[in-house]
This record gives sequence, structure tokens and C-alpha cells, in this order.
Amino acid sequence: MLSLALISKRARKEPKLKFTSLAHLLNVEFLRGCYFSLGKGRACGIDEISWEAYGINLEENLASLVARMKSKRYKPLPAKRVYIPKGNNEMRPLGLPSLEDKIVQKGIAQILEAIYETDFLNCSYGFRPKRSCHQALKAVDKSIMVNRVNYVIEADIKGFFDNVSHEWMMKFLAVRIKDPSLLLLIRKFLKAGYIDQGQLVLAKEGTPQGGNLSPILSNIFLHYVLDLWFEAVVKTYVKSECSMVRYADDFTCMVKDASDAKRIEQALRNRFAKFGLELHPEKTQTISFGRFEKERARKQQRRCNTFDFLGFTHYCGKSRKNTFIVGRKTSSKKFRQKLADMTKWLKDIRDVKKCKLWWPTLISKLRGHYQYYGVSGNSRSINLFYYKVERAAFKWLNRCSQKTRFNWTGFREYLLHYPLPKPRIMHSFYKTSNVT
Repeated sequence: MLSLALISKRARKEPKLKFTSLAHLLNVEFLRGCYFSLGKGRACGIDEISWEAYGINLEENLASLVARMKSKRYKPLPAKRVYIPKGNNEMRPLGLPSLEDKIVQKGIAQILEAIYETDFLNCSYGFRPKRSCHQALKAVDKSIMVNRVNYVIEADIKGFFDNVSHEWMMKFLAVRIKDPSLLLLIRKFLKAGYIDQGQLVLAKEGTPQGGNLSPILSNIFLHYVLDLWFEAVVKTYVKSECSMVRYADDFTCMVKDASDAKRIEQALRNRFAKFGLELHPEKTQTISFGRFEKERARKQQRRCNTFDFLGFTHYCGKSRKNTFIVGRKTSSKKFRQKLADMTKWLKDIRDVKKCKLWWPTLISKLRGHYQYYGVSGNSRSINLFYYKVERAAFKWLNRCSQKTRFNWTGFREYLLHYPLPKPRIMHSFYKTSNVT
């Protein structure tokens, strides 16, 4: 959209500019585009209105929505609280907004992105256009290899999305936005709350996780709380090289000297406490890591340290030339979780649909796993995943019917005609970062 491009251009040229007129962009034409970008098949909110149902009288519905926003009569509905598996028998809460709220959230998110994408720093990778988790992983690899990192700070923000301060959030937005109508809309979404088991829960803090607005709001909040502070303050006051890579609320710091690493860890705790957040006392730690870690571990008679980031366990490895590299493998927690999810799906689907109907979905699921976990150094994990899934498929195929039974020879012949995709590395990290 031309208006968003112009906003982005002005934001880039004038980094201190406060935008005073933005809410008018949420017109019928703009929101129509937001509606179609949502796509079909999404779960409904408490209004129980589907994407298809809303589209029957789309123009009238959007016109009514815009009129209510202009007259300040629009009020977001509470989100429908649902829970999804998180791993370790834990559940992650998500909020499902109503269809109209999804449309408005999408529009606001696009406006905020046009402004803040020019402000965000290179250390931030989550929920940003043309940036990905694999770029974040590669940045960690490069930092450790090039900057001669000796220590890594594993950081975990305790319940970040549930504990974001609304007041601080609005203060941060006010740095770049001076449009009271748009700020009021955002505040309404923050305060909308959610319905959990029939009970209305009002939101005093936190962002509406599960909607289209939460990712950009979390990035804005952490841009001011963490990214800018780390760049302007931390890097200025430490003696050695240090860097940080952040993906949404998950971040890792790489430091050269032990004294600096300890100072940074304590400074991080103090910084987050100032804004009503807490680093998890058990999941946040400073560990020794890098090209000298194996020697340290040998002298101290212990195992080499590892750390987890974005679903991968990072360890100190060696290249074919016997030089240090950062090794990566699927974390044991994620491996067990993904395998359990796949096995449960195979078990549930075997009696519901014929094999020829669900086999293409199994192929897609395997390809999706390789697309994420198929990174340099992780061949063993993705090969093991394929091996386990192949055997699970064999097991549940044999339980689909009492009449049809496979032995391994028959199953191998079946795979010749209907092959499952073999594991492959999709993302290479070693080409530019293998520094001795």
C-alpha cells in the first residue's frame, strides 16, 4: 500500500518524528486487504463468526466496522482462551480474537510495522519481514566463531507475554506515535481480556498473545527495554566484545570475558526488573563456551557445556579439519515433543481416513520438520527422526485394518511406490563462519 510505503520512508528519514495522523488509514479499502490476508480455515473467536460467513456481506460489514471506529463505538471482544501443548506436559495459553478484531489487529500491525521496521536493530529477528529463526541461528554461529566468544548467557524471560506492562507499552508507543485515536485502539486491545472456561478475565498486563498485534507489540517493547539498551549502554561499559541475538522474547548473549559476562547477566536482571519483568532464576545462566571450552572441561573434569536456543542444542564441535565449530542438534526436549506429536497424529488418523488420504499429509509433515531442523550439523537428529517416524507409520498402518498386514518386506515395497521424503540439510551455516 502506497500510504504505508510513504510512512516507512518518512520514518527512515526522520528517526525522531512522531506520527500524528494514522488511524484514518484503517478505511474500508485497507481493511478489505487485511481481511483477505487472514485466509480461510482459522479458528473462530467468541463471536463464532467464520472468515467465510463474514465475507458474505463483506462491504457492509467493513463499512459498519469503520463507522464504529470513527465514532469511538468500536470495542474489541475478549479473546477466547485455548491451550496448546508446550512440552513437558505443560500447556501454552493462546487467545483467539473475533474475526473483526483480527482484521483491525492486522491493520494496526501493518501500520506499526511500517514505522518501527526502520527503527528495529539488526540483533532482532523474530516476526519481522525477510528475517527468520535460521538467520538468528546463523548470527549466533557467526558471533561465536568470529568474535572469539568464551561465554554465553542463556536468558529466559519469565512469562513475558503475560506480564508486559501496559503503561510502559503505551509510553514506548508514544515515542513515535502521537495519534490519540490509534493509541486508544491499541489500549482497548490490551485491556480486552479473555474468556477462560466461561469466565471473563480482565487484562491488567500482558499482550493479546495469539492475535496479529502481539508480535509487533512485543518487538516494540523489547526494542526499548533490551535492544537499544544493550547497544547503547552494555556495549559501552564492558571491556571486551559482546553481542546479542534476539528472536521474539528468546535471546542469547555472547561475551568474550568472564567478568563481563557476569556483569551483563546481573545488569539484565536489574534492567528487566525495572519494567516489571523477571529473568527466570533457574533457566537464566552464564556458561563457558567456545573454542577453549573442551580444554576447560578437561581440566575441570566435567562435560562440555551446551546451551539451547530456538529448539537446538548448541555444543562445541570439530570440523573435518579438526578445527573448532559450533555444533547444533535438535534439542532432546523438542525431539521428544515432535516425535510424540507425530505418533499421536498417526494413531488418531489411522481409523478416520484411508491411508491414501493421509499419506500426503505425512509427507508434508516430514518436509516441514526438515525445513526447520535441517541445518548444518544436524544430520544425525533428522535421520533419527525419519527412522522413528518410518517405524511408527509401519506400526499404525498394520493397525488400520484387520485384513491387511505388512511385514517389513511388504512395507519397503510400499515405500518404493509411495516414498517418504528423506532427510536433507536445508540451511547451511558453515560456508562463511568456519573461522580457525
